[in-house]
Amino acid sequence: MKEPRKDAPELPESIPTTVTLEEFLENDVPGYEYIDGKLVLKSPPERYLPIPTTMTPEEFLENDVPGYEYAKGELIPMSPATRRHGKISVNIIRYLDRYVYENGLGELYTAETIFQVGDRMMKPDVAFVSTDRLDVDEDKTFPIPPDLAIEVVSPTDVHYRIVRKALDYLEAGTRLVWVLDPVAKSVTVYRSESDIEILTHASTLTGEDVVPGFTCRVENLFE
Repeated sequence: MKEPRKDAPELPESIPTTVTLEEFLENDVPGYEYIDGKLVLKSPPERYLPIPTTMTPEEFLENDVPGYEYAKGELIPMSPATRRHGKISVNIIRYLDRYVYENGLGELYTAETIFQVGDRMMKPDVAFVSTDRLDVDEDKTFPIPPDLAIEVVSPTDVHYRIVRKALDYLEAGTRLVWVLDPVAKSVTVYRSESDIEILTHASTLTGEDVVPGFTCRVENLFE
């Protein structure tokens, strides 16, 4: 297995600058965008890029690599959880876990719990598995995808990877995917490749037929 990349000199992710928007337009800085008075790196730093590996999915399950997911012969670095990321994850658990527990619907799992999602090994930020699918060995990772997968977007996440991940969940049998965006304070609900809905902070998120009866204001998840 190729070792995860060591720290090496690389472009900083963002640089505070006194350059104005007009000056940036006149003097483009290759590899950067201008956002709120900062130069922001367009592509993720090298340490967040996939690492080719000879590991098989079975070997990854037996020898978990902390901080990584597995997809098609690559180790995928998981973005480090920021304070805001962790707070939102806890908010989700606070509202959802109590409802699931009180109604005997199943169980919730936090990040680092591994699920086999097709040929990928995924660690959703929060996952729900219904009671009728819990007949698996508790001392092993899940050989099935969750019924509901919840991902919180991190600053270093790449949009196309987030979308690909959501669709991979659905293709493997996950019935519902929620992607929470801390910046937009919105939830993107993935039901299928052709049924995707964005809920803003004033909307109400529901568990639909996956977590029947569950409702929560989107704004509450970003308190």
